[in-house]
Amino acid sequence: MLKCSAFSSNKTYMLKCYTFSSNKTYNVRFFTTFAAPATFPDSDFSDDTQDLVIHDKDLLRKSRRDSGTGLHVLDLIHRGSLEPDRSLYNTLFKKCTLLKKLDEARIVHAHINASLFMDDLVMQNTILNTYCKCGSLDDAHNLFEEMPVKDMVTWTALITGYSQNDQPLNALVLFPQMLRLELKPNQFTLSSVLKASGTGISDKYGRQVHAFCFKYGYVWNVYVGSSLLDMYARFGRMDDAWLVFDKLESKNEVSWNALIAGHARKGEGEHALKMFSGMLRQGFEPTHFTYSSVFTALASMGSLEQGKWVHAHVIKSGGKLIAYVGNTLLDMYAKSGSIDDARKVFNRLERRDVVSWNSMITGYAQHGHGKEAVRWFAEMLRIRIVPNEITFLCVLTACSHAGLLDEGQKCFELMKKYSIEPQEAHYVTMVDLLGRAGRLDQAMKFIIKLPVEPTAAVWGALLGACRIHKNMDLGTYAAERIFEFDPHDSGPHVLLANMYASAGRLCDAAKVRKMMKESGLKKEPACSWVETKNAIHMFVANDDAHPQREEIRKVWDEIYGKIKEIGYIPDSSHVLFYADQQEREAKLQLHSEKLALAYALMTTPPGFTIWIKKNIRVCGDCHSAFKFASKVVVREIIVRDTNRYHHFRDGFCSCGDYW
Repeated sequence: MLKCSAFSSNKTYMLKCYTFSSNKTYNVRFFTTFAAPATFPDSDFSDDTQDLVIHDKDLLRKSRRDSGTGLHVLDLIHRGSLEPDRSLYNTLFKKCTLLKKLDEARIVHAHINASLFMDDLVMQNTILNTYCKCGSLDDAHNLFEEMPVKDMVTWTALITGYSQNDQPLNALVLFPQMLRLELKPNQFTLSSVLKASGTGISDKYGRQVHAFCFKYGYVWNVYVGSSLLDMYARFGRMDDAWLVFDKLESKNEVSWNALIAGHARKGEGEHALKMFSGMLRQGFEPTHFTYSSVFTALASMGSLEQGKWVHAHVIKSGGKLIAYVGNTLLDMYAKSGSIDDARKVFNRLERRDVVSWNSMITGYAQHGHGKEAVRWFAEMLRIRIVPNEITFLCVLTACSHAGLLDEGQKCFELMKKYSIEPQEAHYVTMVDLLGRAGRLDQAMKFIIKLPVEPTAAVWGALLGACRIHKNMDLGTYAAERIFEFDPHDSGPHVLLANMYASAGRLCDAAKVRKMMKESGLKKEPACSWVETKNAIHMFVANDDAHPQREEIRKVWDEIYGKIKEIGYIPDSSHVLFYADQQEREAKLQLHSEKLALAYALMTTPPGFTIWIKKNIRVCGDCHSAFKFASKVVVREIIVRDTNRYHHFRDGFCSCGDYW
């Protein structure tokens, strides 16, 4: 609040202005001549106290008359009641910047252009900075071009504005122009240029800026260094990011956050969690950005217990579930297998946006609750949350996973109402939806009528459906189309070989395998892992490396015998080599997920839920075996593969065998 006291001298009132917040005296003087007592209908003068009080909230108050300048304070200057002063203008621009009042900033700028400060470099830099902070880069650029004199602050302000407003290329163009004028960049310049460099397709420009950091002695500066390691982390060059981090003279939250986020983006959850623990030990307080990155990393790992630990830390530190932190937390719970916890987080969010709803719909889809996902989508529309292209992809995926053909087709048509143009992922999911439902001819017609050329992913969805329904001719055709697009992708070759093997056409399967070998293509080895007693145990098929391999096989042999008694029939079509039936069935019992289940049964107490993760899609025979096993051992078995969660309980799976 500004308060101005009046002192009378020959009927001239000189008023001096004070701010109550900082007890500083403003170098602002009010000059007016009038006969006492004076009245100011357009001001806050009091006839009784002869004090002029301008509250902080009134600094940007609009003019009372149409003939005014636009702002009441500027009207006072215009009438000569208030002497123009740099500190007052700075206060006005600071207020405009804080409240993002672009129109008011333009009014003050126009007023200054008709004042003594029109060519003042410091004032022009302030205006330029205000425009950038308010997001009006056009105004900032126009002012920049009009300025007769520019210094390092001018260039830095515009570079920073472009960098912070998602126009990195403009920032990168300005930097060399600044250097050609022999202006020395400071830490703010270099930090902004590095931020812009981290958004490109290559780290080439960022490495060049790194050289400038050395040249100007800023490479170990905590702000420049943090921006530098963030740039490397965004390009996945974590070794370079670590080199910068280790050599920083001092570190701050930004430094730690950049490394944690870098590991999270690469799916390196263990590294991100280790960094988070190190950050806490060093006494740094995690920010919302920290928690968001850690939850993202844990979601990729599916580490529920560790996720709960970090969530507890958020609660203990007094953090609130705002926007992106809450969204990443519920996404972590959903992807870690606890859709109930995800819903609890959703209900506690301070504000639920489209990302929140998308995460819940995806979570229900991944856990096999397709109808629930569709109900959430309907509720989302009812309360007028506008869906985006990701929303529709989530719902289509849910319908595909649950066999909800009619609902999926309606959802796809609904995209037109919201003027959302389908992308490749939407087309792929629709083909998958039709194909899984057995509508292979309809799926083929859908592909033919696409407004764009079908991609390898589209044909891959059809190939997967043909594998499910054993349509060899259409499956072979789809596979050939994929080979034309990407002959080096091993996935379609493996899928086609599996189709031939399932149909008993082992010669054709062998030909595909030979083709893969000649082309140097290798199938990603399947592996499964379980976490017990804070240790991760990984298994591959026919695993003989585990120190407890004999006990593990003995446990599974016992389970195998019991599930056969209650109806399990081994599906030997999943063994892709020549052998007699007995040997093929024996090989089935050495799949990685079965070994992982046996180990979990050995090392966890009775009744304890078993969690198994697999790096590829769960085997069809293992899926059948696990349904029976859940009934025999009286436990819930949760398997997370690359597509979804399978909750096996009492002889049934949450996917309804529709996966």
